[in-house]
Amino acid sequence: MCGCLVVAMGAFFPRIAIFLLWVFSPWVNLAFKDEFLIPFIGLLFLPYTTLTYVVFFWWLGPVEGFTWFFIALAFLGDVGSWTAGARTRRAY
Repeated sequence: MCGCLVVAMGAFFPRIAIFLLWVFSPWVNLAFKDEFLIPFIGLLFLPYTTLTYVVFFWWLGPVEGFTWFFIALAFLGDVGSWTAGARTRRAY
């Protein structure tokens, strides 16, 4: 699977991108050391964070140092989407 396609899909459909990575590549299993529960929970609740972690693990190896900054930004994006959805529901 082309890396550009993964990035493009991850921007718009992070859950689909994670699922396709999980099925067709070893990246998710390598990033989470063949664990099932943690990436599954990430797939459901924190898709951008999980996708960012997997992609950075694939590109750079173990996640450390300044890379955590980008994972924290993805986490803020996930939390922002949850809070924006809650705010929108209250407005109507």
